[in-house]
Amino acid sequence: MNFDFSDDQKNLKEQARRFLSEKAGTKATRRVLDNETVSFDQDLWRSVAEMGWLGVSIPEAHGGLGLGRLELCVLAEELGRALAPIPYSSTVYFLAEALMLAGGEQQKAALLPKIVSGDCIGCFAMSEGPGAASPANIASTFENGTLTGAKIPVTDGDCASHAVVLAKEGAGLSLVLVDLGQPGVSRTVLKTVDPSRGHAKLEFRAVKAERLGAMGQGWELAEAVLDRAAVLLAFEQLGGSQACLEMAMDYAKNRYAFSRPIGSFQAIKHKLADMYVAIEVARSNAYYGAWALSTEAGELPFAAAASRAAASDAYYLCAKENIQTHGGMGFTWDVDCHLFYRRAKLLAVQAGSPAVWKEKLVRSLERRNVA
Repeated sequence: MNFDFSDDQKNLKEQARRFLSEKAGTKATRRVLDNETVSFDQDLWRSVAEMGWLGVSIPEAHGGLGLGRLELCVLAEELGRALAPIPYSSTVYFLAEALMLAGGEQQKAALLPKIVSGDCIGCFAMSEGPGAASPANIASTFENGTLTGAKIPVTDGDCASHAVVLAKEGAGLSLVLVDLGQPGVSRTVLKTVDPSRGHAKLEFRAVKAERLGAMGQGWELAEAVLDRAAVLLAFEQLGGSQACLEMAMDYAKNRYAFSRPIGSFQAIKHKLADMYVAIEVARSNAYYGAWALSTEAGELPFAAAASRAAASDAYYLCAKENIQTHGGMGFTWDVDCHLFYRRAKLLAVQAGSPAVWKEKLVRSLERRNVA
């Protein structure tokens, strides 16, 4: 079985890398990081919309390109490599996927074209505090078409126009769609390790909302959305990991100590080799996840958990060892190592921590063994 991307998909990857090298990169990340008045690069967001990237997997009937999830995986890897400071994942991996999975035709017709044009920014709100979200700790309520409660932290909740929220309805849970521009919604901006990706606490006081999917199916739908997003986030982490390895290799080749490149020392060689191995493990799992996602295979929950766990471990290792390879310079503000370390730590807990995904992986393996 061939898990590699097609020639067209590889061409898309090359074009995306060229575009992002000009429009994004660490300079764009630093502009957002240094400016407390903005939470994302609006110029880059408009450019990405003009390139059609926001609608890669959205059907043509709703203004998208209708290409598929594999092309989305390709773009996710390049966005992660470039540290793109835009709410792409929250909008495309979460809001758009939730709409295509559970939205009604009117909901899709109303929002999917706005996602494609960049006029709609999304976020996905499950957590209500420390610890992993579960059916037992969701307190927000959806009753008679109104939502009441609070969600914290919400990735890109500071700039989103719409949110998909998991809330109690009757004896079960439901996914609901909320317009964040209406009265009764309040936002509190949160400080995180990576300010180039905004976070907020969202509070809802009897605000109008629409259910996505059937009543009581919220948890199952949320898990399905998370499985889809996990694969795409794994590709972002893969791109960041590869960028860290290349940074470390370049520095190791050009930094001299005792009249020889530091890359010739065994300790540095071991670091680079460990980074390479971790990336290859993550890549194989991510490709497996991409196959499961693109074919809607029944193995998707297992593949998503495996790809997410491997990619999280790889990105953290590569970001950490990149700093170590740069030595004393690696810890300074002027060197870009910390930007990748920040993003590695942040992505690791978006949509569930590594511990959560490893637990899901174990449960999936147990179910497969029983079957």
